[in-house]
This record gives sequence, structure tokens and C-alpha cells, in this order.
Amino acid sequence: MSVAEFYHGKRVVITGGVGFIGSNLALRLVDLGAEVMLIDSMLPAYGATLENIAPVRDRVQLNFSDVRDSHSLSYLVQEREVIFSLAGQISHSESMRDPMTDLEINCRSQLSLLECCRHNNPNVRVVFASTRQLYGRPRYLPVDEKHPLEPVDVNGINNLAAEMYYTLYHQVYGIPTVSLRLTNTYGPRMEVRNDKKGFSGIFIRNALEGKKIRIFGSGEQRRDFNFVDDVVEALLLAGAAPELDGEVFNLGHPTPRSLLEFVQALRQSIPVEYELVPFPAEAQAIDIGDYYGDFQKFHKASGWSPRVDLEQGLARTVEYYRAHGWPGS
Repeated sequence: MSVAEFYHGKRVVITGGVGFIGSNLALRLVDLGAEVMLIDSMLPAYGATLENIAPVRDRVQLNFSDVRDSHSLSYLVQEREVIFSLAGQISHSESMRDPMTDLEINCRSQLSLLECCRHNNPNVRVVFASTRQLYGRPRYLPVDEKHPLEPVDVNGINNLAAEMYYTLYHQVYGIPTVSLRLTNTYGPRMEVRNDKKGFSGIFIRNALEGKKIRIFGSGEQRRDFNFVDDVVEALLLAGAAPELDGEVFNLGHPTPRSLLEFVQALRQSIPVEYELVPFPAEAQAIDIGDYYGDFQKFHKASGWSPRVDLEQGLARTVEYYRAHGWPGS
């Protein structure tokens, strides 16, 4: 069965559905004919804005609720067929400054969601957006799913615990779950209003505002970048394939790029200057150096491969913000 056939008419929930990845997923699901409910707390610091879902606002059900509220979740998960668990706190540095909030959102609320499903809808399929941050500093490259899990910050530890809960609840209670370890996702609707969502959003915002980009260290640190449309496709495939239940998979890109190469690719769409600056102490303490993942396990299981290269993806991202505006515009 194709993704289009699977999701047509499906009753789907997206937690964090008004944020970056959630809103892009919502647009695609509506296009596929799904019945979509979005759950979002709309907390300003986490990037949700109604502008993200403007094209489908009258075609989705929107519930302003916090994933930490188990009472509302118990009701909202009922009679749903697929849940995409995307609500999360993604800033590594913020997790170190405010570890308890990170624990509540990235770990405790995920366990609460699973408990709500266990008691109210144990057959619902759940796709969890995990993170490559679980691996910590790579011992070898590319990083596959057999790599040791040694997170270097609170965010990674809480996501690791959450991911293990999803696997456990599949094994013990039979809830169909699958976890995807996302890497550096970028694209339209990404959060560029603050400095807590990773360097790609900061670089893009500075370029749009005509400011110089500051790159920590040598700029030779390599990463793999996934355009949001490719990530949406991976999520849809994971949610539509029962044979993936109970598994965890890396996402990634076959062509890792350095931070300097990221800026060079961005320059093809918008003029921008940069400078190399020393690492701040708090950033240096949790920096992982080079990272790029091996996504062959997921490719073999689902057929997924990223289709959008960095230059094309950044061009589409810049085009979006030029059309829709950005802070300071």
C-alpha cells in the first residue's frame, strides 16, 4: 500500500503540530486526505505560530494543549489511528540551563503519552521523533544504530530515556511504535526567531537580516542536513509500515557538509559574510565534533533516501522567508 493510500481518511494526531516539522507534516497529511488533529501548547519559545498552518487552518482540528497535561491527552488520543509525537524541547544548551523543563517535555510527557495510549487506545501507531544527540561524540563515522549511546547533554539523556520507553511499550504492551533519530533538519517554517534551535536557523536568520555569521571553531565540523520535506516523507513511511514496529532508525544524508560549506551553499541564494570565532565555554563543553549518520537500515526497511541537496533546500528556505517575512524584516 502506498503512503497516499494508507493515509487517506486516517485519523491522525500530531503533537507539536504547529511547530516547524509538525506543520510541514500537517500540510502534507491534509493533501493526502487525512483527518488531522494538531496538539500544540503554542509556547513562544518553541517556535509554534499559526502562520505555519495558514494554508490548511480550516482543514485541521487544532487543540491548544500541552503534552505535559495527561488529562487532556487521555481524551485526545482516543479513536486516533496514527500519532506523530513531535513536541519537544530541542535546544542542547537550553537543556543544560533548564534541565527540569527539558525532563518534563522530552521524557516525562512522552511516558505520559504512552500511558494514555495504553489505557485509552493501545492499537494506535506512534512515531516518535528522536535525535542523533543520543550518540554523543562519535567513535566512528558514519554513525549507525549499533554505535554506543553516550549523550553529552541533558537533552540527549532525556530523549534516550523517551526512546527506550517507546521501545519498551511496544515490547511489553504491544503498542505499535517506531523511533526515528533525526539529524539537522532545516527548511521553510523552521524557527529563526531565537538562538535556541541550532546553528542552521541562526545562520539563515543572520543572512536574511544582512548580518555577519559567526562560526564557532574552525568551521570544518561536518554534519548531515535533511530538508524538511525529506523528513516528512520519512515520518509518513514510518507511520505506514507495521513491519517497522519496535525499531529505531537513523535519518541522514549521503553527503555530509562542513559548517563552512553550509555557509557557501547559503551564499548561492543570498549574500552573506562570516567570521570564525572561538567556541564559548558552554558550547565547547557539549560540542560533539563531526557527526554524520548511516541511514541504510531505514533505507533497506522503507526505501527512504533524502532527495533534496543542501543548495536546493537552502534556496527553497530563503525563498519561503522572503515571501513570508522574518524577524526584523
